[in-house]
Amino acid sequence: MTISLAVPDILVARAKSGDLEALEALYRAFETPVYNLALRVLRRPEDAEDVLQDTFLEVVRSIKQYRGEGHLWGWIRQIATSKALMRIRQDRVRETEELHEESAVGAGNVGGAGEMRGTEGMSPGAVPAQIDLERAFERLSETSRAVVWLHDVEGYTHEEIAEQMGKTVSFSKSQLARAHVRLRRMLDEGVAR
Repeated sequence: MTISLAVPDILVARAKSGDLEALEALYRAFETPVYNLALRVLRRPEDAEDVLQDTFLEVVRSIKQYRGEGHLWGWIRQIATSKALMRIRQDRVRETEELHEESAVGAGNVGGAGEMRGTEGMSPGAVPAQIDLERAFERLSETSRAVVWLHDVEGYTHEEIAEQMGKTVSFSKSQLARAHVRLRRMLDEGVAR
């Protein structure tokens, strides 16, 4: 079943004029796809909820600047993507600061930067026998997962991804290529066992 993401022009016009009922209708029309996009990129429901709220705060603040070029969903999706990528950057900064604080205090075993979440206790290279694409996708780094999702599912170009992430086009392409290789390897290992 496909959900229509088209909304009447009159609803957009009312929202642009500050009509609260129209703004609420836009929220209701787009809350599920925004949440799903954020959840796919960030993997944590609480982060997806935050991105959903941040996205619609931005929509309310900026709806007057929406020029009506293209679909409204494209404009809202761009905002949601930007908010999700900002969340990844904030998490990285926070993790880096925490590592620096812990190492300054002389903390013992702090997981290395290359350690994957959710793999504690697994031997290196171990892949559960019943691995599927979803679980393999979860094992990618946040950056790789975001690039794969934005490119392969959302249809963003490498140029758009690079602009959103503040990186180069070659960064986007290399992240995608490495992620595809890693996904294939994880899936092949899961099937072979």
